[in-house]
Amino acid sequence: MTKQDERPRWLVLVVRVPAEPSRHRVAVWRELRRAGALSLGQGAWVVPDAPVFADGVARVIELAQRGEGEVMVLDAAGRAEPDATRLEALFTAERTEEWTEFLADCGKFDAEIDKEIRIGKFTMAELEEEEQSLERLRRWHRDIKARDVFGAPAAAEAEQQLKHCTDRLVDYTDRVFQALHQM
Repeated sequence: MTKQDERPRWLVLVVRVPAEPSRHRVAVWRELRRAGALSLGQGAWVVPDAPVFADGVARVIELAQRGEGEVMVLDAAGRAEPDATRLEALFTAERTEEWTEFLADCGKFDAEIDKEIRIGKFTMAELEEEEQSLERLRRWHRDIKARDVFGAPAAAEAEQQLKHCTDRLVDYTDRVFQALHQM
C-alpha cells in the first residue's frame, strides 16, 4: 500500500444549477450543507468517501436534476500529504463550528430549565416542550456525530453536554410530577 492509499478518499461534487428559478439552487445548497459537504468555492463541494454521505450526495444529485442542473461526482485524494491534511483540517473545522453551535443550544436548554424552575412553571405543556427541545438536540447530535468522521475535538464536550441536558430534563420531569401530584 502506498502512502497515498492510506490518505482519506473524497468525493468532489461539481454542481451546476441554473440561476433561475433560484429555489432549485437554494434547495441544492441547503442539502449540501445538511449533508455536511465542505464548499471549495464556485460550485465545488467535497465530502469524505464514506457511506454516511451517500444519501446526501444522492439527494443533491436528485435536487440538481429537478432544477435542470447537474452534478459531476469525482473521486479524489490529496495529491501530497499537506493537501490531504489541509482538506481534513478544513472539513473538521466545519464540524467544530457545528459542535460549537450545538453546545450553545445546550446552554440555552440548560438556561430554559433554570428559568422554568426559578418561576415554578411545572406544567405538562412545558414538560412536553422541553422534551421536544431535548429530542431536537439528540437528533442534531446524532447527525453531527455521523458527519464528524475525523473526530473534531469538541465532540467529547458535546457528548457530555447532551448527557447533562438529559439529566436536567429528568430532574425537571420529577419536579413536574411532584407539583402535579401535590394538588
